[in-house]
Amino acid sequence: MTRDLSVRPATLGDLDAIVELRLALLQEYANHPFYAKLRPDVRLRAYELYRAQVTSSYETIFIALRSKHVVGVLRCVETATSPVLLPERYCYVSSVYVASDERRKGVLHALMAAAEHWCDERGLTEMRLHNSSRSREARAAWSSLGFEVVEEVRRRDVHRQVERVAARASGTTPSIHGAP
Repeated sequence: MTRDLSVRPATLGDLDAIVELRLALLQEYANHPFYAKLRPDVRLRAYELYRAQVTSSYETIFIALRSKHVVGVLRCVETATSPVLLPERYCYVSSVYVASDERRKGVLHALMAAAEHWCDERGLTEMRLHNSSRSREARAAWSSLGFEVVEEVRRRDVHRQVERVAARASGTTPSIHGAP
């Protein structure tokens, strides 16, 4: 349902809406290991970060509007690849969020069309993104838009490893949570 839907690059005048949508994105992932630990001053930091992103010459934030209300956001960053790989540059897509009551109404498709046009203008031939492996909806949405899984991102708490190394050095065995 693309009636009354438009997409355009964000301006500083859109900063309030961008902050609200991107904080809503973080709230949806409140149990995710990367996004669960928000700083106490997250809103202030978000304004500073997104202000810099809106004014950057290497990236743009697209907003989707329905009847003059911002209902979606998508960030594109022109990113250099390793000097030994091709393509030399690609579009990194991040911070994508569509308001829950606007999902499955063409908003993400419209944002992606704007992102593809942005890539064409810059001569970028590839898009990359990360999405949560914990969200079936996100995986399905990105797959339906032609993105394939080519890599995994893994995470490990360092302090547990440090405890194990220290225990090995002292000749003791570290306690394992939940073990008797």
